[in-house]
Amino acid sequence: MSHEDAANLSRNQQAQASSLVCYTLRLKKGQELKTSLMKFVKETNLKAPFIMTCVGSVSKATLRLAASVEASYSEKIKTFDQFFEILSLVGTLSGDRGHLHISLGDKDGNVIGGHVMGDLIIYTTAEIVIGECSNVTYSREFDKETGYPELCIKPRDTPPVFN
Repeated sequence: MSHEDAANLSRNQQAQASSLVCYTLRLKKGQELKTSLMKFVKETNLKAPFIMTCVGSVSKATLRLAASVEASYSEKIKTFDQFFEILSLVGTLSGDRGHLHISLGDKDGNVIGGHVMGDLIIYTTAEIVIGECSNVTYSREFDKETGYPELCIKPRDTPPVFN
């Protein structure tokens, strides 16, 4: 792909190239994963954070399951009060709530997954690496087509200073 083609793709899809800084943190038993991540983002003033990897376990999870035409919004939200291994956590930590999806494995090897609503209570630990794109900022703006606040990517005016 030529540089010109990449630039056109970038303009059309809000794609932006950026350098990367990584933050590693560990959450402990009893902490709530999503709240802890959003607090970390706010306290460290991250502008374009995303989840790179996460492993650990939870004792509770509230997820919004995949949408179907027949289901109402409240029917798609389920709380699971049981132990799970965190198999995957992906998403961005923009706006007030971020946008995270998770896959969880139970004691029998069954997997559930969905949009993280909250109540992800750490059971033993959660080892997380957060990436920060240093040349862009993330925000969330309402999208009339989807009916949800969606990711907006904008270039930074000034690059961040890292100590």
